[in-house]
Amino acid sequence: MDKLRGRAETLKIARLLDVEPDTLAFLRTLPVDDVRRFREQSVAALFDRAPEMLDRIASATKLVPAGVAAAISQKALGPRLAAAVAGRLEPARAADIIEKLPVPFTAESCGHLDPRRIKGIVDRLDENLVVRIAVALAERGDHLTMGRFVGHLPDSALRRILPQVDDAAVLRTGFAIDIPERLGQIIELMGPERLASVIASAAGEGLWPEALAVAGMVTGEQRGRIASLAASQPQDRLDTLVTTVAAQDLWESLLPLVALLGEDERRAVAALPSLRGADVLGGVVHAVVATGLWAEFLPLVQALPEESRKVVADTAGALPAADLDALALEVDKRDLWELVMPLVELMDDEAKTRIFELPAFAP
Repeated sequence: MDKLRGRAETLKIARLLDVEPDTLAFLRTLPVDDVRRFREQSVAALFDRAPEMLDRIASATKLVPAGVAAAISQKALGPRLAAAVAGRLEPARAADIIEKLPVPFTAESCGHLDPRRIKGIVDRLDENLVVRIAVALAERGDHLTMGRFVGHLPDSALRRILPQVDDAAVLRTGFAIDIPERLGQIIELMGPERLASVIASAAGEGLWPEALAVAGMVTGEQRGRIASLAASQPQDRLDTLVTTVAAQDLWESLLPLVALLGEDERRAVAALPSLRGADVLGGVVHAVVATGLWAEFLPLVQALPEESRKVVADTAGALPAADLDALALEVDKRDLWELVMPLVELMDDEAKTRIFELPAFAP
């Protein structure tokens, strides 16, 4: 999950700094909580040290009717500067002016607004206007800005917005959401049929990373529901999930979901063509070594055809001694020997000897 969260945070910082995301690719290698704090510090640095000119303009807008201030914002300031000025106003005054502006202008301005000012302004806007702005943002494809706003929207507004935006926009916005604690309630508002449609769109539109990110931000029954919906996709579409995960090394996001599947669903995943190749299976073994997700991985291994299990066994048997010992310790700690011993039986004699000579087996 951290890899996807890091990807989202990097995109948000790139938007904030108005640079290409690739120039900040190095941020993806850092702890995601550090990157998030850097984003918050960047917001403070950019918006708290605004030029005095903005405060003078903001003070001037208080002297004229909201309609006049709106006309000045639209004709003289433009979306970026208007958003900067709005961030220097009291939320109630900013809301009064926004209600006089054309929705397309407001939608364009939203991306430049101080994120810390969003809640205070949204809470004072007419709900009809909030809905229209949200739909306009979706039509613009501005999912990063939607991700900033959606966590602050009341349920009543979300119920009206969701039917007006397509499934891909829902996934992309969920991926970028600034307040992930709201995702669970948003999913409940969507209802089971819409959630199924959204997950199907992940398969059809190449949005598996976004779907995995959303699944990683919800908990309990909702996460299991998303896992089951993904596993129920036609085999050719489900296979694209595995190939995407392998290409982007997202096993730490996928394997915990596979562990939530029922036996039939897990067998459907294990039968995928992409899980027959030595490259993919070898890659997942090394990812599991790095993440320690043996308890999540081994039930899937048990469902693989024998030739695929042999690839896993050979890859595991060839691991460095330190990794093998860590595997044995984890297996012992979580009492996973019943799942591991069939793999050991598939190893050649040299690998078996290495396994039983590990410190974890010392008396």
